[in-house]
Parts: sequence; structure tokens; C-alpha cells
Amino acid sequence: MILSDYDLENMIRTARLEIKPFKKDIIRENGVDFRLDNQVARHNKKLGESFVLDPSNEEHVKKEYVLEKNKKEIIIYPHEQVLMSTLEYLKMPDNAMGFVELRSTWARHGLMMPPTIIDAGFSGNVTLEVFNASSNAIMLKPGLRFAHVIFDTTLNRVSNPYSGSYFGQKGVRLPKVIKITK
Repeated sequence: MILSDYDLENMIRTARLEIKPFKKDIIRENGVDFRLDNQVARHNKKLGESFVLDPSNEEHVKKEYVLEKNKKEIIIYPHEQVLMSTLEYLKMPDNAMGFVELRSTWARHGLMMPPTIIDAGFSGNVTLEVFNASSNAIMLKPGLRFAHVIFDTTLNRVSNPYSGSYFGQKGVRLPKVIKITK
């Protein structure tokens, strides 16, 4: 069941759902708007167009992105894909999950973001994968409402709350190395 503003305010008030820093105006009718932090990770241009990324190669993954911090503005160039982070740090209960979507205003400007799931028990900032599909560069500023999270409850508490690689992440978290199992 999708949680309403009333449900979300109650969960935050009783500390079952934690969002820090919290401002009451980020709560919407059926979700929460998250704001942008001041970090961006860009693909490493020094690798060149001939570089072929092997996501299972730790050395490749380490040099795939260049992280820029403390940005007053973030410019996403045409047809560029970047990683950004929410300003808000989230702590999910073990009986709720979230769907992260791009706010429609940004989509109307040409930005795209794949849907992301926040698992029950997750704790951390949310890393956002953003692509500029327009032919114009787009300037974003930290603090802008950017992503919308719709919260849903599970029928039961999960047996194994999220504890994976991205648990407790702060700021932009770069991709993990994909492990090949045989």
C-alpha cells in the first residue's frame, strides 16, 4: 500500500522512518521529494572512447568515474550520464520500501533517471543515476528538489533487511565490482 503524506508524517514523527536533514515541505501527497547534494561523479574522460569497461575488473571500476565535491552548481552536458546524491540521509524500517523517480519537471527539461528501489532496512544517501537526453547542457544547484520517493509497505517485515554494499553510503557511491559466480 502506497503511503500518504499523513502516513509518512506519522512514521517520521515516531522515528520509524528517518530522513535527515528533514524539512516538512519535502513531504508531498504520496511521497517525499529529495534534494540534490553538492557532489557529482562523471565518467573519466582520460580513459578515451576506445576503453572497454569490464565491470568485474576492480581496476576498471576504480578508474571509471571522477568524483567532484562541494559544487555550487552541477552542469550536465548533452548526452552525459552522471551519478549524483540526495542531500537527505534515509533510514528505512524493515517493513517499507521506496520507489525513486525523477521529478517530472526535470524530465520535461530532458533529464532521465532509471527507477531505483530502496530496500527495506536500507540506510544512507541515495545515489541517483542521471542522463541528459537533451541537446542542451542543464545546470542543477545543490538543494533543488530533484527526486521523488514513493513509499510502500510490505505485507510483513522482511526477514533479511538490506545490508549490501551500499548500506550506510554517504554522498555519491560509485558502482561496486560485479562478481562472477560459476
